[in-house]
Amino acid sequence: MKKTGRYDTSGLIEAKFEPGSRGRVLKNLLGIKSRREMDQLEAEAHGRALKELLSIYDATHRFTATDICKMHKIWLGRIYEWAGHYRQVMISKDSFPFAAPAFIPQLMDEFERGPLRTYTPCHFTSLADVAKALAVVHTELVLIHPFREGNGRVARMLSIIMALQAELPPLDFSIIRGKKRQEYFAAVQAGMSQDYEPMERIFRDVIRQTTRKIL
Repeated sequence: MKKTGRYDTSGLIEAKFEPGSRGRVLKNLLGIKSRREMDQLEAEAHGRALKELLSIYDATHRFTATDICKMHKIWLGRIYEWAGHYRQVMISKDSFPFAAPAFIPQLMDEFERGPLRTYTPCHFTSLADVAKALAVVHTELVLIHPFREGNGRVARMLSIIMALQAELPPLDFSIIRGKKRQEYFAAVQAGMSQDYEPMERIFRDVIRQTTRKIL
C-alpha cells in the first residue's frame, strides 16, 4: 500500500498525489502542490461551506446519507474530483482500519436508518441527551469514514448543525488538541463496541467550553 502522512491507501484516483508534491498533497483540480497551501484552502472552503449549509438545513431537518454526501461536495467540490462520493480505497489511521469501501453504501444506509433517524433533528433539551445524540452520530460517521479525506471535519459540521437544532451556540472544537486529541481517538475506537460514553464526555466538555466562551 502507498503511505501518506496520515493514511495508508491503495487503489484509484483517490490514491494519486499531485505531481511535484512529493506525495504530500492528493491529486486535485487546482494543481496545488504545497501541503500548507492545501490546508489553508481546505480550511477557508470549510468556513464558507458551513455558512452555506446553515442556510440549507434548518432546525426541523432530519439528515440522510445523501445530505452527508452533499455536505462533503459543497465543501470540497472545487478542490477534489471525488468530493461527495464514497471512497473506493482502503484507509487507516495509526494502524486503525476504517470500513472497507465495499461496505460503505450499506453502512451509510444503516447509519441513515439508525442514528440519523433517531437523533436528527436534534431537539433534545438536557445537556446529557444532546451530548449522547452528538456522540453517537459523530462516532458512527467517523467509524464509517465514507470519504477519502475530510471525514472528521464533515462530522464536526454535522455536530455543529445538530447543536444549533438543540438551540446551542456553534460548537467550538478547539479544546480537542494535545491530550484531549488522544482521548478523542480513543473515544472513536470505543465506538466499535458501541461504547459512546467516552465521546459523550468529550462533547459535554465541548458544549461547556463553547458556552463558557460565549458568556
